[in-house]
Amino acid sequence: MPEQIDLFSASGVEATPPPKDFDPDKIPTSASVPIPPGTYESLAPLADHCKSCQRCELAETRTNVVVSRGNPKAPIMVIGEGPGQQEDEQGLPFVGRSGQLLEKILGSVRLDTEKDVYICNIVKCRPPGNRNPLAGEINACRPYILEQIRLVDPKIILLTGATSVKGIIPSEKRGITKIRGTWIEWEGRQCMPILHPAYLLRNPSRDPGKPKWLMWQDIQAVRAKLDEIRAEAEVQ
Repeated sequence: MPEQIDLFSASGVEATPPPKDFDPDKIPTSASVPIPPGTYESLAPLADHCKSCQRCELAETRTNVVVSRGNPKAPIMVIGEGPGQQEDEQGLPFVGRSGQLLEKILGSVRLDTEKDVYICNIVKCRPPGNRNPLAGEINACRPYILEQIRLVDPKIILLTGATSVKGIIPSEKRGITKIRGTWIEWEGRQCMPILHPAYLLRNPSRDPGKPKWLMWQDIQAVRAKLDEIRAEAEVQ
């Protein structure tokens, strides 16, 4: 039976004082060890902790920890759900068929994954059989992703799939098909839920109203939002 853990306990990024006996070196050892906002000075020590992490049972079956790829100073962050087989083998997110499609989607509006985008996942280890991550696994990994967001400081966050939405905005209860393509302000950032590329691969029709057609509308809106943000920054 799936774990029934309250995701609301992990909501927000407000700083809370760590326990007096807080030892950051113990972060990878247990999900009971907190990761207060501001724990990491850069992405490098965060990645080191991730690569040795034992905070949930996914550590027992992984081949590689999948932390990120792309530009660590990118204006857009893409957050996926979890690594698949090829990601687990290569240690990089979105490198399989879904990743190839994601590259094409971003490229269609002149977004370069090496310059404009930073890509990561809600959980950094592959769930067995590519199942959805359990609530406890999301909770164990969520502090890492919150620190990645703080350090990369993106203007726009794309949440690919329902698990990604649940992991970042636990209070959002609407389904992905209801909220895809809409802008949600979270922690002062513009977030857009989008359909996962794997879903598009299963639904290849480009007819109006179909998933691929909807994605085309959404990614154009993302490009327009980025151009708008950049234009406002130039005026200031």
